[in-house]
Amino acid sequence: MNKLLLSSLVLAAAFGLAACKDAPSGSKGSDARPSASTAPSIEAIEAGAKGFTVGSAMAVRTVYVFFDPQCPHCAALWAAAKPLKNQAKWVWLPIGMLGPLGADQGATILAAADPAKLMEEHEAIILAEQRKGGGIKPASGIDEQKKIVRANTDMHTQFGFQSVPVIVSKNPQSGALIKHEGSMQTVELARLLGMSVPAGN
Repeated sequence: MNKLLLSSLVLAAAFGLAACKDAPSGSKGSDARPSASTAPSIEAIEAGAKGFTVGSAMAVRTVYVFFDPQCPHCAALWAAAKPLKNQAKWVWLPIGMLGPLGADQGATILAAADPAKLMEEHEAIILAEQRKGGGIKPASGIDEQKKIVRANTDMHTQFGFQSVPVIVSKNPQSGALIKHEGSMQTVELARLLGMSVPAGN
């Protein structure tokens, strides 16, 4: 896929609906999601969620992203975050909000020898196809990783989030919690997180 086509797809996803939502109560394939029982916090995420890391492992700033592998807006955020990856440690937390396929794909990514590489492959397919049911083929022998995805999903629900992607971080100066539901373009994402905007964006 050439860079121009990829950029167009990213923009198309960014200017459409900014987030993927689960199906409402009574609709096919999903039950009603319970209301929040826990306030979102970095401490709770660090203690109870697991994902894979990209970017600067030694960075002072950590950005957590709840994502469903079947969500095209999560794919758009993955692309938008790449120019900023060296300014933070990015921890991507797969969940299964949109159905079992995404949950299995998330577990497959976690089980990979190089999760970031497989994530890149998967999200390129999702951006190109812009439809449910696409992406990498789930692997076998990933029962432990499926448990992680379920735990991440439960945390996303307990925090009261209604869509993906979800960004959670802290302001590096004030320590205030930053949370945002939905995809963003690189410039908007940098401003939200207090990062420098890379040249050319």
